Amino acid sequence: MVEVQDELGPDFGTKIAFVSITLTPERDSPTVLKDYAQFWEAKLDGWSFLTGSPEAVRDVTRRYGVFFANKEDGSIEHTQLTTLIDADGQMRVQYLGARFDPEEFRQDLMGLLDRE
Repeated sequence: MVEVQDELGPDFGTKIAFVSITLTPERDSPTVLKDYAQFWEAKLDGWSFLTGSPEAVRDVTRRYGVFFANKEDGSIEHTQLTTLIDADGQMRVQYLGARFDPEEFRQDLMGLLDRE
């Protein structure tokens, strides 16, 4: 996603925003998420890293169709899902699984900008 962020140029943060939501809110405080974002060189003027109560996270994951479960070893099993939402808040595309193609995603983002 950082690669896509970088390829979007000046549209990132002005016309396009990314949102990442933790699945482990009990561990991922705002400070932890900020450190994570900085480590991966996410541009925080266009990318939000969100946390909240476990109930709020479960509610959001249900709404978007994300499955997740804590494993005994402390890791999390989860659906690999990226959702593209347009400027009107409408879900346009969901990219599921490890076959996610960053270039297809970038082109879809740019296609939405062209329609505005």
